Amino acid sequence: NVQHFHEKLQAEHGVELSYTWVKQALQGAGLVARGRKRGAHRKRRERRPLPGMLLHIDGSRHQWFQDERWYDLIVILDDATSEIYYAQLVEEESTATVMAGLREVIERKGVFCALYSDRGSHFWLTPKVGGKVDYHRRTQVGRALQELGVQMIPAYSPQARGRSERNFGTWQGRLPQELRLRRLGSLEAANRFLREDYIAQFNRRFQVPSRQRGHAFVPCRSRDLERIFSLQFERSVNRDNTVSFQNLSLQIERVRWRATLAGCQVVVHQHLDGTLSLTHGPHCLGRYDGGEHPCRPKLLQR
Repeated sequence: NVQHFHEKLQAEHGVELSYTWVKQALQGAGLVARGRKRGAHRKRRERRPLPGMLLHIDGSRHQWFQDERWYDLIVILDDATSEIYYAQLVEEESTATVMAGLREVIERKGVFCALYSDRGSHFWLTPKVGGKVDYHRRTQVGRALQELGVQMIPAYSPQARGRSERNFGTWQGRLPQELRLRRLGSLEAANRFLREDYIAQFNRRFQVPSRQRGHAFVPCRSRDLERIFSLQFERSVNRDNTVSFQNLSLQIERVRWRATLAGCQVVVHQHLDGTLSLTHGPHCLGRYDGGEHPCRPKLLQR
């Protein structure tokens, strides 16, 4: 990334050569490829006028540490300003890692109006590969956002995700160099750097003002985000008041409002921290450690 290289020359080495001179010198030395001829003219979609009206979420698989390891970078940014609200490296983009990012943004900023994403299986169900999404069948992420009143918008081509695609081009050109300069080689260290330092740097460089003052975020004080952003599975209670789930037998303690729960439909919540809980309507029937005792997990305090 020539722009990034030029910025480092100025900031850290005091070199005052122009960007054009540096770029031509690098191209002349064969260190940077000359740009391709531009294609047909396209007009960019106009940004939303207020922050919080539309957020983009996407993942980019890349060799971020410039070695043989591949990781996904999950980024959530605002359409109105290009402000990065969340950026973390993960082993693989998944339902759980996407939920973790969305929950963090909502806890910090509030509930937003709409989310723009690709048609990955953790966002949408598509009856035919590459076809249209099924708006009536929800994924775990779709169900969580529906509970919060957030509209989901699918993208049908990389060009449709132009803002996030261009954003990832910038990330891929800059972040590996920043990690190398700081000798950061682990996920934990890289994510700490992203959270504590680099996201703010990135926003100072690339964030733009919104067209209107204010924002469209709604505070989320009374929402049960731990329950909403959990993987949820319906199960029937066995005759001995246990629930079978992934080779576990979750024992339900006696409740005051019913003699037995045998035969009742309950929901198993698999939380992002690895714990489990059971609910029946508004009632929490128990919380479990999720694996310390595989056959009869220990009941945790509510």
